[in-house]
Amino acid sequence: MGMSIPVRVILPASWSKKPKATFPVLYMLHGGVDDYTSWTRETDVEALAENSDVLVVMPDASQTPYYSDWLAGGPRWETFHTVELVRLMEKQYRAGPSRAIMGLSMGGFGALVYAARHPRMFRYVASMSSYVDLNEPSVRLSLAAGAKKYGTDTNKVWGDPVKNADVWQAHNPAAMPRSFRGTHVHLSSGNGIPGPWDMGRTANDVLLSMLGEAPLPKQIEKFARSLSSEGVDVTTHLYTPGTHSWAYWRNELHRIWPEVMGSLGRKAPGAGDGRHSSSRARIR
Repeated sequence: MGMSIPVRVILPASWSKKPKATFPVLYMLHGGVDDYTSWTRETDVEALAENSDVLVVMPDASQTPYYSDWLAGGPRWETFHTVELVRLMEKQYRAGPSRAIMGLSMGGFGALVYAARHPRMFRYVASMSSYVDLNEPSVRLSLAAGAKKYGTDTNKVWGDPVKNADVWQAHNPAAMPRSFRGTHVHLSSGNGIPGPWDMGRTANDVLLSMLGEAPLPKQIEKFARSLSSEGVDVTTHLYTPGTHSWAYWRNELHRIWPEVMGSLGRKAPGAGDGRHSSSRARIR
């Protein structure tokens, strides 16, 4: 990466008591225009993790990472997250070979990309409110709008959509359904209709979160059918109402937590009082 990258780590309660033990790992990826503090800032994942006896690893990925090794000599996020960070967790934090990964919005896309490009690396992948098909016109429009607003040209990430179509498809979850065999895939999103959890937000914020969520269910349903046809174990949760916002992602985190822990061979006894052992690792 050529720079220090912050990573927030929640340690299992028994980490110090069992100095020779290894632990399953849950990687949690943040959304666009956010950072590695988002999951602990916006959810009670610390309390959820308290009694689960897993490592929870939340790496930074910049504002618009696209969770890829950029084609035009840019950052190599995929290598950092799936190779360097994994080795560091194994060497310094006693991470074991059992892994799950989840993310929301752009982080949900990243979780799917990593799982597809590294088959069987993860036992479970959850994508919340993320686009899943780079070929969808609405996704191309969204990427173009994001590039204009935040200054990240996707041509620098995957090249020209026509000349480098192979690169785009190699980072397109919908184009790689067979790669998910051996991994449980969970896909969720709302339908863009605001509900009680949107009360108190500004009209502009609600409108943007409606627009960000509304196109997702259709492509998620299509992707889920494609995964199922390839023999992939897939579940979906398409809920209404639901916008592109944290209130719904917090609810989804609680909803799937027992299943995620089960995939890692751990029980989820329920959230504790938030007292836990945690640390932050700075990685070069």
